[in-house]
Formats: sequence, C-alpha cells, structure tokens
Amino acid sequence: MEFNYTIIYSKRKTATISVERDREIIVRVPEGLSKKKINEIILSKEKWLLEKLNHNQKYNPHPSNKEFVSGETLIYLGRNYQLQIVQKPVQNVVFDRRFIISKYNQANANKLFKDWYKSKAIEKIKPITKKYAKHLGVEYKEIKISEMKYRWGSCTKGGNLLFNWRIIKAPSYVVEYVVVHELAHLIEHNHSEDFWNIVSIQLPNFDKAKEWLKQNGEILEIDF
Repeated sequence: MEFNYTIIYSKRKTATISVERDREIIVRVPEGLSKKKINEIILSKEKWLLEKLNHNQKYNPHPSNKEFVSGETLIYLGRNYQLQIVQKPVQNVVFDRRFIISKYNQANANKLFKDWYKSKAIEKIKPITKKYAKHLGVEYKEIKISEMKYRWGSCTKGGNLLFNWRIIKAPSYVVEYVVVHELAHLIEHNHSEDFWNIVSIQLPNFDKAKEWLKQNGEILEIDF
C-alpha cells in the first residue's frame, strides 16, 4: 500500500514516524537518507500505520449539539459545570462555580465561550510554561493560543510555543503535560527515548496524562 507522507530532514541519527491528529504522516529522518530507504521504512510500518489511520476515536470526534440553555454543562479543567441563562444583562461569560450568560447573548454564546476559553488558556498556560522552562533550562519566544483542530500543542523552529485553546478543558495535570511536552522539544526535536526521559523527569506520572488524552481527547475537540 502507498502512503502520502511529509519528510522532515534533520541532523538526527535515526528515523521516526508519527501520525498527527489530522492523519498526516510525518517522517523525520537524518539528512541525506535516500527516498528509497525512507519508503522502505514506511512499508515496514504498514500495519502500524493502518491501525493509526483507522483509529476512529482519535480522528472522528462526535459533533456538538449544545443549545446553550440553562442546565447544560460545559467542561473546564476536567470538570463539568452547569450553564445558567439569566434575564439581566451580563457582559461576556461569568464563571463562579457555574457558567452564566445573559439571554441577550444566547445567540452569540458559541463565540463568547470560545473567547472565554482562549483567555483562560493563556492565563493558565503562561505561568506553567514559565515554571517548567526554568526547570528545564530552556528559553522560548512567544506563547500563542491557536485554533489547532487536531493538535494539543506545537513548538516551532523559531522557539514559539503554540497551544490548542481546547486543552484548557482538560484537568490541570494534563495541561501541564502538554506544556512540558512542547518545552522538551526545545531540547529534543523528536520523540526519542531521550525526549521521553526529559518529560518523565519533570512529570514522573506523565503516562496518566497521555492516557487521559487518549480516552477523552475527542471530547475536547468538540467546540461546544
């Protein structure tokens, strides 16, 4: 079977293959490795790639059916909170052990909540990133909250860190894992054993966060 894939050359010594959440196959290989050899590596992983590409839970989240009416729940930091629609004018979204919006903003609720989640994401992620960057002895340029439909985070070559605003719906320990994961890429640009050792030193129980994302990632990907 033939696969479409993107090749990324670097000074690394080994080849790695990953399947992103948008089903894109990324092959990271040493500089100078021939296309023929890369194709042989891909073919040797055919069964594994087919399993990844056909993983419905990971790649096909269920559509949202939120109506934004009183009694519905929305997830934030791993917990569900009820929504209350009030008669009085209320600007934006109010959060106090429950979500509150005005009936006058009900028709615009989707945008209001997306903006609220984005603001909370940057508020929570910035101090976590600063803390673990200091622990790891790395520097980054900017933190950006992005519309990343199939990734939780990304580390650019220029040292910018991008985070999916939806990750703020996950428990705090999962948010920490995603931050450490991207910071670790400032040291190791792959998912080698060294990379995971770096992550595990900062977060000994990172597997718990990985498993949570595996089991609940599709919930986060639903906007509302």
